[in-house]
Amino acid sequence: MQHSLLNTINSPEDLRLLAPKDLTQLAQELREFIITIVATKEGHLGASLGVIELTIALHYVYNTPVDQLLWDVGHQAYGHKILTGRRDVFHTNRQLGGISGFPKRSESAYDTFGVGHSSTSISAALGMAIASQLKGEDKHHIAVIGDASIASGMAFEGLNHAGVSPANLLIILNDNAIGIDPSVGALKQYLTNVKKGTQRRNNIIEALNIDYSGPVDGHDFTALISELKRLKAVKGPKLLHVITTKGKGLKQAEADQVKYHAPGKFDAKTGELPYSPPKVQPPKYQDVFGHTIVELANANKNIVGITPAMPTGSSLKFMMEALPERAFDVGIAEQHAVTLAAGMATQGLIPFCTIYSTFIQRAYDQIIHDVALQNLPVVFCLDRAGLVGEDGATHHGVFDLSYLRCIPNLIIFAPRNEIELRNIMYTAQLGLEHPIAIRYPRGRGVTIDWQQPFNAIDIGTAERLKQGDAIAVLSIGTIAKNVTAAITDLKVSHYDMRFVKPLDEALLHRIFKTHYNIVTVEDNALSGGFGSVILEFAARHHYKNKIEVLGIPDNFIEHGRVDELQTLVGLDVKCIRHLLMKLI
Repeated sequence: MQHSLLNTINSPEDLRLLAPKDLTQLAQELREFIITIVATKEGHLGASLGVIELTIALHYVYNTPVDQLLWDVGHQAYGHKILTGRRDVFHTNRQLGGISGFPKRSESAYDTFGVGHSSTSISAALGMAIASQLKGEDKHHIAVIGDASIASGMAFEGLNHAGVSPANLLIILNDNAIGIDPSVGALKQYLTNVKKGTQRRNNIIEALNIDYSGPVDGHDFTALISELKRLKAVKGPKLLHVITTKGKGLKQAEADQVKYHAPGKFDAKTGELPYSPPKVQPPKYQDVFGHTIVELANANKNIVGITPAMPTGSSLKFMMEALPERAFDVGIAEQHAVTLAAGMATQGLIPFCTIYSTFIQRAYDQIIHDVALQNLPVVFCLDRAGLVGEDGATHHGVFDLSYLRCIPNLIIFAPRNEIELRNIMYTAQLGLEHPIAIRYPRGRGVTIDWQQPFNAIDIGTAERLKQGDAIAVLSIGTIAKNVTAAITDLKVSHYDMRFVKPLDEALLHRIFKTHYNIVTVEDNALSGGFGSVILEFAARHHYKNKIEVLGIPDNFIEHGRVDELQTLVGLDVKCIRHLLMKLI
């Protein structure tokens, strides 16, 4: 039996003791280890499998962590984590109390920069390189960035600065022609032509005064190590173009790179996904959006759909298949997506701009300046709002109510179920006078029979779901499900406020006059969120009611299942009920 090499590697120092001929065996063992763990524990699979040789080569050639290695986004960092002292705890990846699914500075000295959103690595690595230069330190700084991430505006900003800096920076372009969905845009086509040999390969990078080398086969240890050693002697900014295959080493992951980006549980030996017999269950909210926009767009020729690199995750793919000329994947370019939508709106189109809540943070100025200031009726559909689970702090969409509600002209709505999501989308395309943000969570809803006839929603109106006595619970969005379960046998009023802005002030006045105890419930940050809205209303109108606010506390919430995290922050059914019982 072949001796295990991976079990002898507790740090990159151990790795560097291996002979070059042993690295291929190590790569095979590392792939098998990742496949075995992710098959049962879930996680981001394809990206990490694609950079196994590159990961080993980087730690083999460079003196990490003295030499600083940054992984853009971090989907591809599993091999890095395993080789840097976390092999024995890798089975806890993305679980409550376990290691993070992304590089995290507090977790390891080898995680030199915390990531989770794309296109930050060049800027951060350049900042480190400039700092080392100012301090007189002789070290290397390496940013590994994918072909989808490098097309983002922030990456271009970093490249533009790097080209006029003498700092010691190596950018490795991991080119596999896919992010989560296939890469799009002119730069993607340029890189494809470089790989085919039909494009003069140095005109973009070297025009920015950055030394270009490659393309190099990212699965060839000899070529990788030779080029990395050569580049160690090259001063200033340089870029190495590496060609890899996402999902390398698992046949199904290579063949279906979108599905195996994060496939859930699968058979580690065969790679097959488990068969789930069809059963009737509520749909995912993203699919409600996807099917509804197609239904609406078939009836309204002015509707267009926009997503920044998430057609599968947002389910805009349904519109891209049905009406391809009116659905746009703009790549990892949230700022562009928002202002593109604004431009379309000036010409009478009705743009539905679907972006994850955590990602639209990157386009905050565009929301304010290009949309709201001009009062353009863009429809923002914010997927993955609230706690998203195992992706953790970088992906929780728990700030949107807080950072959006201070923006003038912007309507903010959170549906409690799938029917409400459909109806607000229908209402939005009838012709609003203002932009609107619609937030909804990751995962499945609660309504099996969700494709009901459309009904318009009166803007700024709430709904009473249950009549009770002295306590009124005001909830916003799908957290209403937990409230409903918590108060089944309690004489408590429950109101679905629906709109954070504009508020249903007429109803609020009646609630405050008939209920002494007011409890607000939201899956958003308490600081500046829905509860703050109600507290401000009470102060403005001099109400003296007792008000309790439930939501996300003022700290970053880590990774774990959504139900575990709800318990952690006091938003599960048991915690809500416990609070209400104390007030009765």
